[in-house]
Amino acid sequence: MTFNLENSIELLERTPLILETQLRGISDVWIHCNEGEETWSVFDVVGHLIHGEQTDWIARLKIILSEGADKNFKPFDRFAMFEESKGKSLNQLLEEFKVLREKNTSILKSKNITEKDFNRKGIHPVFGAVTLSQLLSCWMVHDLDHLAQINRIIAKQYKQEVGPWIEFLKILK
Repeated sequence: MTFNLENSIELLERTPLILETQLRGISDVWIHCNEGEETWSVFDVVGHLIHGEQTDWIARLKIILSEGADKNFKPFDRFAMFEESKGKSLNQLLEEFKVLREKNTSILKSKNITEKDFNRKGIHPVFGAVTLSQLLSCWMVHDLDHLAQINRIIAKQYKQEVGPWIEFLKILK
């Protein structure tokens, strides 16, 4: 499928509702479990999504669309949420994410991006030149990746308990 901005925004706008519906009010046992050593919990994933909303997607979009000569992206701290989320509840994180995502999708829509803009480039600190359509595609798929991760984290808590059905449960492999 070719990148389509409207279709991507459609999914980006739904992520907060999906998270809210699935996670608001669930027990701490689900919030803080993970998949093993040096893996993230549901709480960590939501904090990571917030950090992306604050420092990554729109900041990089603005760099790409700017007329300035410096198109270099600042490196993204994939682990910033460990400090930034301290002292907060999951419900607070869900609300913060919702507010930030609404703001960011509004900014995205306000840019009146054209198909010509899709090929404009920024410089990623690891990958080098990337296009606006790649950045926006990544933003949407990044959401889907972390939604799948949240479901996998929760599912794996019952990995042993499903018994022989594990053979049919791809999420547990």
